[in-house]
Amino acid sequence: MGQRMFVGIRPPAHIREHIAEFAAARPDFPWINEEQWHITLAFLASVPDARHDELIERLADGLGRQVSPLVTVHGAGCFPNPDRASVLWLRIAELSGSLSALATSARHAANKSGSTPDGKRFIPHLTVARLKRPVSATRWLRILDTLTTDPWEVNEVELIGSYLGEGPAGRPRYETVATFQLVPPATE
Repeated sequence: MGQRMFVGIRPPAHIREHIAEFAAARPDFPWINEEQWHITLAFLASVPDARHDELIERLADGLGRQVSPLVTVHGAGCFPNPDRASVLWLRIAELSGSLSALATSARHAANKSGSTPDGKRFIPHLTVARLKRPVSATRWLRILDTLTTDPWEVNEVELIGSYLGEGPAGRPRYETVATFQLVPPATE
């Protein structure tokens, strides 16, 4: 049996604090816990136990060659659509570098190590709410659309174990398994 994992980016503390302040002013919104905020690069439903070390080595090799992108929160969206939304998220805009390159590298490393990632198209986003049943989200999206953050440099990527039902209110509990440093951008 394998372990549920994902390769992701956790926003830095000052960005989480900014989003948390925005959230505190809107207590009627179905926010998920701040500890669960992340940008998923690759979701791995079942990493074989015997492949953990190989996955970590391949991620270190591939991600260790990627340049740190500069990103910001700008805009909002939802899955699957605004009329029947079940997940609300903040859009992550790339100012320089490429989150898509990080996602491609992470997915390639996972495939090579025998840990097949999901086949979903990569959309850079930070999930902030999960709804118990699909709803029309137009009002909430308008509110989320007003949130922007200062830019931040993504310096590291994490391999995170996900333990369903072990977190607050029956949510998943996340545990960092490994951290991978990215290449600093070139300075002129």
